[in-house]
Amino acid sequence: MSGETDLKTLLESLHPVARDGEYVYALWPHGRPLEGGIEAAVREAEGLTVVLHRDEADSLGLSYDFVATWITLQVHSALEAVGLTAAVSAALTHAGISCNVLAGFHHDHLLVPSEDAGRAMDVLRLLARGVVLRSERPEDRAEILELTARAFSVSPVTGEPVEGTPIEVGLLRELFECSEYVPELSIVAEMGGEIVGHAISTRGWVGELEMLGLGPIGVLPPFQRRGVGSALMRETAARATALGEPGIALLGSPLYYPRFGYVPATSMGVEPPEAMWGEHFQLLPLPEWPDGVRGTFRYAAPFNRL
Repeated sequence: MSGETDLKTLLESLHPVARDGEYVYALWPHGRPLEGGIEAAVREAEGLTVVLHRDEADSLGLSYDFVATWITLQVHSALEAVGLTAAVSAALTHAGISCNVLAGFHHDHLLVPSEDAGRAMDVLRLLARGVVLRSERPEDRAEILELTARAFSVSPVTGEPVEGTPIEVGLLRELFECSEYVPELSIVAEMGGEIVGHAISTRGWVGELEMLGLGPIGVLPPFQRRGVGSALMRETAARATALGEPGIALLGSPLYYPRFGYVPATSMGVEPPEAMWGEHFQLLPLPEWPDGVRGTFRYAAPFNRL
């Protein structure tokens, strides 16, 4: 059966599946007969590289550095198909995930760092829907502000239409220009060249502890409840963790955000800027969260002018 060559069809049919266990690359000892459960091999002038289960490599006494999760794209892509590898690599690159590609007769296979496997699966599922996450660029800002106006045209608090320009638009415009702006944490979701979602986190503090304040986060109305906002939330947390940030604070629904690991900020010793916010003010503690934090959260300066 011949494989698929149309890129749009390929992307819509990715169906990524992660194999069980961890895999490694190892250099096979020169002159040693092949043995064990080798999954793939590449011969180079310098020697033979093999890919196999980590447990298998350990039992054979092979050394390795890169430990990976093996993800198979279940779509049957033709070997002459153009663009699939580039699209997958670009999407993972935007997410900061390294990827090694193996092409089989029926499927393409990706080996990604084991610690990034969950995020890689999220990225690939989004890509199947045509969505790519990437960092915001200055030339995106007019489009992001328009998106924000549309996303907040109905108040998330009252459920009523907003008269005039939503306050989130002016806030976001100021956040782009303030000293608390963190470029790596202004993230867009793009579909077919159109920005359909955006999330920004800026510098905040509890006493002398630097952390982050998330918001505003907006998704175009036609794309709401389709996983775009959730993807932006997870990407924000992953990037903040990679940057060594200790935590992220936000003001939002206590029924929605706990699914992403947020807890009442007061349970972590952090008081909201306004006492009336109560349990709506939440915190995501990241791996670098220190013990003994006590104090009131301070947002970036533009929030104080709302």
